[in-house]
This record gives sequence, structure tokens and C-alpha cells, in this order.
Amino acid sequence: MRISTSGRRHARVLMLLLALGGTALGAQAQKLLRFASAFDPQTMDPHALALVYHSRVVTQIYEGLVNRDEQFRLAPSLALSWAQQDAKTWRFKLRPGVKFHDGSAFTADDVVFSIERALQRESQRATQLRGVLGARKVDALTVDVLLAAPDALLPEKFWLIAMMSKAWSEKLGVAKPQDYNAKQETPAVRQAMGTGPFMLKRYEADVQTQLQANPDWWGRASHRGNLDEAHYQVIQSDATRLAALRSGQVDFVIDPPFQDVGRLRQEGSLKLMETADIGTQYLAFDQHRDELPGSDIKGRNPFKDLRVRRAVYHALDMDLLVRQVLRGQAVPTGAHLSSLVDGALPELDKRLPHDPALARRLLAEAGYPQGFSVAFDCVNVSYRQAACQAMAAMLQKVGIRANFSALPSSSFFPKLSQATGSLLEYGWSPGVDAWNVLNSLVRTYDARVSGAFNAGRYSNPRLDEIIDAIATEPDLAQRRRRVGEALQLMQQDLPLLPLYRIKHSWVMKPQVQAVQWPNGMLELRWVRLE
Repeated sequence: MRISTSGRRHARVLMLLLALGGTALGAQAQKLLRFASAFDPQTMDPHALALVYHSRVVTQIYEGLVNRDEQFRLAPSLALSWAQQDAKTWRFKLRPGVKFHDGSAFTADDVVFSIERALQRESQRATQLRGVLGARKVDALTVDVLLAAPDALLPEKFWLIAMMSKAWSEKLGVAKPQDYNAKQETPAVRQAMGTGPFMLKRYEADVQTQLQANPDWWGRASHRGNLDEAHYQVIQSDATRLAALRSGQVDFVIDPPFQDVGRLRQEGSLKLMETADIGTQYLAFDQHRDELPGSDIKGRNPFKDLRVRRAVYHALDMDLLVRQVLRGQAVPTGAHLSSLVDGALPELDKRLPHDPALARRLLAEAGYPQGFSVAFDCVNVSYRQAACQAMAAMLQKVGIRANFSALPSSSFFPKLSQATGSLLEYGWSPGVDAWNVLNSLVRTYDARVSGAFNAGRYSNPRLDEIIDAIATEPDLAQRRRRVGEALQLMQQDLPLLPLYRIKHSWVMKPQVQAVQWPNGMLELRWVRLE
């Protein structure tokens, strides 16, 4: 009898859980946190991907020049301070005494190397560094960042830009990032060596990542975490993930099933932490190809017509979807950015009305009275898959026959970044600054540093002008005004269709103490086991 790949993977997960369940007493003694999620980080290369599911693991190992504090505010990390030297130069003063996990010193040479690596074509972090030309060493603990144009908020761009060891990377032959979309294998996919609070012990794709506390971490004295080890387990099944927590085989679940959150809250035997999401879920439309592959409409692309995009909007009943499918664990939205993002306009949050009759009229006006068929892609995580199925049924009622496919992350995210889908559901969790999300999602794709996640290859020269102006505007009030202008234009033209924002719910054993950010990332440096 042949066992499928998924079957073997689930068998490995089961054996892992049984093994961990048998060492519960040891876990208490050595402060081992066993935490679980449906998502695998995909790779240990810190520049190869720009996904929350990747960052939540990799940032425990690698650090950037800046990070965020417990209130999600920008804070020093490997850089102690920064200041603008002139219109196109920022100077970063590095933290002295920092060591990589192999004991070597962290210096300006590593910063220059890491910035140049993050700017390369294969890096999915290059898009957030748009405008950065490179870096120049001033002395062992000082680096100048060189810009193509003035950038008043440059430090924000360096959040999640990992600093790597130049010597280690060159020794392993990973001076360039992994080409994730090409499914490239490099030593950096399964090995890692940073300066962060945790060191990589083992990475087994789709099963587990084992992390060990870095005893020489520079921030250990000033952070309240007390973990010795952390084991991140990938358990895709909602039921299995929650059962592992209830049985004591894991201590923490990042993404409990939505349908169980209410009951867990009432039971009180487990601890819940909840917060609003800074991110948004969207529908992206193919707006660059002349014909949608596989559609029964030939020689035309319906999504290039604003009336069709508006028809999709009016066809979707987000209130119903959130109430019945997402069990109230989300908030419908008509805004492209959360009010937690600087410059967002709360008045845009109200959605256009659910109106199937209007949707059908708009389709007829656009030349599609009988509707059309389209491939509809979504990642195969339970709540998102269920939401996509519900949306496909709503679209069917107005004549848009959305042929839904649930894809694994390894297939879905390359399709998104390479813009090979026709209709896709995906989310984006930004920081508090608006520029990066706008530049990544809706600026015209340039195959290098703009529009890296512009999944429909939408292009609007006026919107490009506004986004570029946001990047260089030094006056905060003017910057916010320009963000608002961009968001109003997006609401009119619908490059993306905003759907909802989830409520982040974490469930854990009572003895776990953690800090919850609004982007779903668990920072192990603050986790305590009592």
C-alpha cells in the first residue's frame, strides 16, 4: 500500500506530538514552549519571502537594524540610533558587543552585505527598500544608507530586513537570496545563523522548527522572556491542532478554529488573548492579461472593466460571511487600510451595499449579461478556504462562475507574486506606515522594487505619483493627506477589493504569558512560562 505525501506528513506530526506529550515534565523543567499553527515558514532564508507566516519564525533567529516594542512602536534593535545626514543619506549607529550565534562579531560589514543582499532580484524584501541605493561603511559600528531621493521615514523600511553574517553567507555560498518562486534549494533554506534571541536547532518543512535560546543574546537582560527552547509545530488540521492543546501536547495555538473561539472563551480552562488585526483580506483581479486563462469569455478580460470589479463588490455579502462562516471573528471593511495605519481614513471603512441586482446590471452594462467563468484561487487554510467557498457561491448568484481551488502555500504564494492567477484571495499585514503596503500591493509592477505583490498587475500612473510622493514627503501632515488621497482613489478604482479584517485570537495554557501584536506575530523574546 502506498502512503501519500500528506499522509506521511501527518504521520510525522502525530509521532512528534506523541513524543512531546511524553516529555511534558521535562518541558516544565527546561521552559520549553510548544506552539502550533497551520502554516509552515517555507524557508529559513530571511530575504527569500515576505510573509507573516515566514517572519513569525525567522525573526526569532535574525534581527534587523530596527524592531518594534510591546506597543508595536518602532524601536532600536541592532542599530542604537539613526539620523539624517543630508537629503539622501541616513547614518545608523550600531549596537556594540553584538555576536552572531557562532560567536563572531556583528559589524558594519555585515550591515552593508545584508542590505545589498536584501536589494537583489531574488529578495522579496527588495520592494520595501525602494529608493535605497545601498550602504557604505563609515567605521566598524557606523553605516550610511544611500538613497536615490529624500526619504523622511527611512527607518520604517528596515523593519523585518534581516542582518546576516557576511562571512557565514559567503562560506555557505548564499550571498544571494534563495529564489523561492523558482523552488531553488540553497543551504540557507534549512540552516540559519543570526544574532537573535533564538538559534535554529532543526527545521523540518511542514512538520516543525526547533529553536534554542541564545544565551549570549544582547537583549536578554532587558526582556522578560524566560524560554530555553521553543518548538513550532505545523498542524494544518484545525481539530488536531486544538486537540493537541487540550491534551497537553502543545502549550499555545496561534490560530485556533474560529468556530471554537466562543466556546473556549466561555469554558475558561484555557487562556485567550484577542486583538484587532492591522491587516486586511483582499480579492485581487487579473488586470494585465488580454484574456483570462480558462475562462469561457475569449478575447477579453472582464476585470479590466471597473463595472465588473464593482459588480463583484456588490455581489458579496460580507456581513453574512463574517457572521456565519467566520463566526464573528472578523470585521467587514470597505477600506484598503486599517485605521491602525497612519493616514488611513476611517470614513472609508463602510462597505458599499450588498446588491445582487445592481451587480447583474453592471455586468450587463459591461457586456457580460450571462456572466463569465473564472479560476478563483485561495490558500488551503480552513477559515480562508471556507470564506472563499462562500464568496464563490455569492458570485454564482450574479452569473460569475468562480471555479474555486484551494492551494497549499508553496503553490499559492508564487502564483500571487508572479501574477499568474485570475482571481485571488489574500491578505497583507503592514506596519504602521502606509507607504510599504501601497508600494507593494498597488504600485505599477517594475520587476524589481515596486508592485512585488501586485497580484493583478494593476497600473495607474496617478496612483503611482501619489505613492512616490508619500515616500519623499517630510511633513507628516502632508504625508497623511497624500495617503488619504491614494486611498480615496483606490476606493474609486478598486485595484483590490477589501473584504474583512480578522480578530487575532490566541489560545494557550494559563501559565503562558505573551505580548500580542496586531499582525499575528508571536515574539518569543517576551514569552514567559510560569
